[in-house]
Amino acid sequence: MKIEQTKLDGVCLITPARHGDSRGWFSETWNQRALAAAGITAAFVQDNHSFSAQAGTLRGLHYQAPPHAQDKLVRCSRGAVLDVAVDVRRGSPRFGAWVAQRLTAARGEQLFIPKGFLHGFVTLEPDTEVQYKCSDFYAPESDGAVRWDSLAIAWELDGPPQLSAKDAGAPHFSEWSSPFTLEDGA
Repeated sequence: MKIEQTKLDGVCLITPARHGDSRGWFSETWNQRALAAAGITAAFVQDNHSFSAQAGTLRGLHYQAPPHAQDKLVRCSRGAVLDVAVDVRRGSPRFGAWVAQRLTAARGEQLFIPKGFLHGFVTLEPDTEVQYKCSDFYAPESDGAVRWDSLAIAWELDGPPQLSAKDAGAPHFSEWSSPFTLEDGA
């Protein structure tokens, strides 16, 4: 398992090894011991799986506020996405900075996104599936979103995205107050 730090502290690109033969391949997509050795100690409690029929479907930018903040380990299990993390920890020197990483089913990359970051993705192919582990259970009272186009993120869109009503109506980043701080790690 190859683990690389991105330009945002704590956000890591993880590429599991694939072992193939004439039947196909096998890959270990999560290994608590290997991730802990790299400083990732999230205890995952929930797996989520989304399907998007159309390329250009954008989901995000989402977060779950403390006390139910979530670490996420995201992978694309069918198709391809541009996965985005935004540092929103008040007091962080990188506050408002973002990183985007292509995740594909063909290569099997994953992105680890710690608490204190917004998360979103746009599908680059039709019939795309994304799966991700979360370190806390879904808590509707802590669920939130920031408008996808309020941070000048290069989403690689060919036209307007397909959005949910929640994402289309999310507040602009400049009008939003982050519930996360650098000091408390969430």
